[in-house]
Amino acid sequence: MCGIIGYIGKKAAAPTIYGGLLRLEYRGYDSAGIAVSDGRKVRQVKLAGRVNLLEGRLSALCGNAGIGHTRWATHGAPDDVNAHPHRAGKITIVHNGIIENYAELKREALALGETFLSETDSEVIACLINRYYRGKILPALKEACGRLRGSYAILAICEGEDGIAVAKNKSPVVIGCGADGTYVSSDIPALAGLCGEVCIAEDGDYAFLTAEGFEIYDGALNRVSRPMQKNRALPEDVDKGGYPHFMLKEIYRSPRAAEDTVRAFGGVKQKFCKYAEGTGRVILAGCGTAYNSCLAARRYFESFARVPCEVETAGEYRYKNPVITPSTLVIAVSQSGETADTVEAAALARGRGAKVIAVTNAPFSALTRIAGLTVPVAAGFEVCVAATKSYTGQLAALYLMAKALGGGDPSPLEEAPSKIKAALDDMDICAVADMCVHSRGVYFLGRDLDYATALEASLKLKEVSYIQCEGYAAGELKHGALALIDGEKTAVTIISDPALAGKCENAVEQVISRGGKVAVITTLAQVASAFGGRAEVVLLPQCDKYVAPLVTAAAVQVLAYRCAVLLGRNPDMPRNLAKSVTVE
Repeated sequence: MCGIIGYIGKKAAAPTIYGGLLRLEYRGYDSAGIAVSDGRKVRQVKLAGRVNLLEGRLSALCGNAGIGHTRWATHGAPDDVNAHPHRAGKITIVHNGIIENYAELKREALALGETFLSETDSEVIACLINRYYRGKILPALKEACGRLRGSYAILAICEGEDGIAVAKNKSPVVIGCGADGTYVSSDIPALAGLCGEVCIAEDGDYAFLTAEGFEIYDGALNRVSRPMQKNRALPEDVDKGGYPHFMLKEIYRSPRAAEDTVRAFGGVKQKFCKYAEGTGRVILAGCGTAYNSCLAARRYFESFARVPCEVETAGEYRYKNPVITPSTLVIAVSQSGETADTVEAAALARGRGAKVIAVTNAPFSALTRIAGLTVPVAAGFEVCVAATKSYTGQLAALYLMAKALGGGDPSPLEEAPSKIKAALDDMDICAVADMCVHSRGVYFLGRDLDYATALEASLKLKEVSYIQCEGYAAGELKHGALALIDGEKTAVTIISDPALAGKCENAVEQVISRGGKVAVITTLAQVASAFGGRAEVVLLPQCDKYVAPLVTAAAVQVLAYRCAVLLGRNPDMPRNLAKSVTVE
């Protein structure tokens, strides 16, 4: 969840690390800090709040080697003391992950007379490395990691020793060389424009960085080789491109995400068909937005491939005793490919003998190393914490997989990019947004595929505006939720399936008759006409009902964005959240 970055080379380290932290802030923005070594002494600054608060303190940090951290708090409040880096003796560290046995390690250290300043789990790492230090930091780091249970990406520097030591287990680490030095980060976007190629470290790897390059070691500290990959991140990926927020920029990139994902699937379609041959049952697993894409995809697989399909929340599935047969295909969906629950769910399924496919926007991630096959989501990097264009890409990839498994014609999806673009260009959703922000609760309703969109709409609105809202199957309205409807509540109904339109219209009428505020988002002109003057209506381009979730998703994403802006929220960095959930 947290963002970490390190640099050693010819340039001043502090501004280089500061720039990297700005690019990594989507991973956490509770506090931030930087430590820099001048070869003899390590100096650090760290503060609660956003990364930009560090800018005025950089002049105090002199040297060409350093590490930085932007935090999503797990253990300890988001304050100055709990901010990283953490120091013990000559050792200074930053850490992304969770140390599950930190309490027992801390008790042991206190019994030995060692002291702690913070409430974090991470400080025990610095304490252990310092205890085991015998003149070389890498062996001390390895010995310390042997005591840790949990997930970690650790960067460590030592006074009097030139270099940055690195350890990785279940948290991402990316290393690259540039013209002016060596870099390490928790994510590729931080290295955009700095490194042409990057190395993705594997679990159990250690590394040591110098100004001239880096070496990677296994758990016995034997040299190992890891392949270099082209750095796909470009500077424009981490630039707003003239938009006021990354969220809006990325929503407007959704047509391209759909188009590029269709193109990318062409490169793996044959492999997918061969790998999925004999599938008799599909299990889809994901978290958050990825889970909602799985809900839509269940209809795709059942309708196109006519195979039984189940959807599981990855965080629950990973602790189940699942029934796996030789014909079970598990599809794990994750934007980052590093979502801890999804990675573990995929590992469980693979260990039980299932065929596992990763659907992800990150081709060299932990999830892809577990899966037998990866189907790419070609959405490009997302900076906004709330997923938008990657959701569109996930829907496109899952649609194509279901069509391929069933041997059907995927051509209806070809209209998706133009339909999404037309929706974004033409719709006026400001009145609905105003209605939502002046309500005491918002309820998104839909049937079948529109129900999946309703859940995603609710999630988006919660994430970026903090408005209390829920997603309901429209048919369930009268089984309880209708009791909540009054003049201070808004119901937003999504209608895109002609066969179910009448049923959904009934739900709208029920809300109207109880005095609730009503909005309708629809791709059907007859529905728009039916509620003209009686509800706020947003008419989107008509399209195939199976393509409609990609179009209606764009509408509810813009709705959430507009609500956040009206309320003065920062939609790119919603409170308490971070982009890549690499911890439980």
